[in-house]
Amino acid sequence: MGKDKAKGFFAEFRKFITRGNVMDLAVGVIIGGAFNAITNSLVNDIINPVLGVFAGGNDALSALAVPLPGGGDLMVGSFLNAVLNFLIMAFVVFCLMKAVNGIWRKKEAAPPPPPAPSAEEKLLIEIRDLLREQRQAPSMPEGGAGDAGGETP
Repeated sequence: MGKDKAKGFFAEFRKFITRGNVMDLAVGVIIGGAFNAITNSLVNDIINPVLGVFAGGNDALSALAVPLPGGGDLMVGSFLNAVLNFLIMAFVVFCLMKAVNGIWRKKEAAPPPPPAPSAEEKLLIEIRDLLREQRQAPSMPEGGAGDAGGETP
């Protein structure tokens, strides 16, 4: 009995893990990790040295630290590195989502036109229009159609 439960559990897990959404998520995480390395390199190797020049002659912004009175340093540069990494990643994700949303909007076709009325519906529309015309037509004189317009004795 325990082996059957284990087999069922692993079969269910295999079914879950091979779903399209989970596989898409796994690919996204792997690509995100690789992109994170690129972003870290951009911040640490290109942006930090440039900003470090303006931050007091440091070679890298990450070296920027504020000494604390009781000893130790407040690593402001490391915090700014993390903020820069976040902003770059957030901007890239924003651009990707904007592009994906644009693609989805283009793929959404205009709604199809309403179907043409059937023969029965056309007949009913014609009857409705005729009844409407009869109600709106001026009423006949009181004598009716048999009245020749003469005076009555």
